[in-house]
Amino acid sequence: MAHAASLGRPDVTDPAATLLRPQDIAMTRGLPDWLAAEGISLALTAYEANRLIFVGVDEAARLALHEVEAERAMALHADPDRLVLAGRHTLTVFDNLLRPGETANGADQLFVPRVAYTTGDLDIHDVALTATGEVVFVNTLYSCLAAPSLTHSFRPLWRPPFISRLAAEDRCHLNGLAMRDGAPAFVTATSRSDVVGGWRARRAEGGVVVDVASGEIVTDRLSMPHSPRWRSGELWVLNSGTGEAGVVDLAAGGFEPRAFCPGFLRGLAFHGDHALVGLSKPRDGAFAGLALDAALQARDADPWCGVQVIDLRTGDVVHWLRFFGPLAELFDVRVLEGVRRPVAASPSHEAVDRHITLEPD
Repeated sequence: MAHAASLGRPDVTDPAATLLRPQDIAMTRGLPDWLAAEGISLALTAYEANRLIFVGVDEAARLALHEVEAERAMALHADPDRLVLAGRHTLTVFDNLLRPGETANGADQLFVPRVAYTTGDLDIHDVALTATGEVVFVNTLYSCLAAPSLTHSFRPLWRPPFISRLAAEDRCHLNGLAMRDGAPAFVTATSRSDVVGGWRARRAEGGVVVDVASGEIVTDRLSMPHSPRWRSGELWVLNSGTGEAGVVDLAAGGFEPRAFCPGFLRGLAFHGDHALVGLSKPRDGAFAGLALDAALQARDADPWCGVQVIDLRTGDVVHWLRFFGPLAELFDVRVLEGVRRPVAASPSHEAVDRHITLEPD
């Protein structure tokens, strides 16, 4: 990132954005030490609460949370120096303002909004950057992959073969995008319905993974799949309707569960030999019509809102962060590698007025 000067105070504290109180948070005792030892932090979105939440550690290795108000914060792409956040009607690109070794009130990363695309309410469910740095996102309302446009709401890139035309009808609930080698490789959808809202009658079964290059359906045996991710030659998927994180067999079309988590799963990231999974509570008190409801009852378990860290070598949950109080749902989970304590300025907060940088002549 090239800039010659940073003007103004670095403080981005916005008391009005604070939603979580200390009594609303529980965690494993070793979570802050693990984050510090691994040199990572987390970025979470909570769309019902309109929040972008950063989870890091302070200088004393204590948990440090930072909240940013962001209307209907959903899909998130996170690199150590850049974020792309999908909100209610915008895609916002945040860039890190700090040079290596710089800090701002204890934070080692300060994200400031630089570019915002007005998309309209497309219900964007996943977003990524290609190998050339271009933004690609899952346009759930129009059942397609799309890119931002300078003159229109979006530019269509691809749609599943079973979607006959682009229409603002959320036909199949296309929701997840797995990138491989810097390009879109697989998508998830709740069904292959081609009628308005058709996926709603297919929540329990019929969830699909589609190969973007060929258009072929890899599997149609899932329940509300979300957050597909390509890792080390395997396609990971959250089978949200059953509460399982696992791997799709690309040859046979089967699904191999690797871990059960007590909640509606949405948001998946990896760090080393660990998977970080986002969990949400049901909106109506129960996961009606989903196998997840029976699975929780069989385990005598209550649904969570939070993040669980799973050791991929054993399938055990080794760390967790759990939210209570007003926060009941998470949408996306991302890992910021090499970042200890990130903060950000909200596009609507006055701190943006003071964060001015200059490109070199």
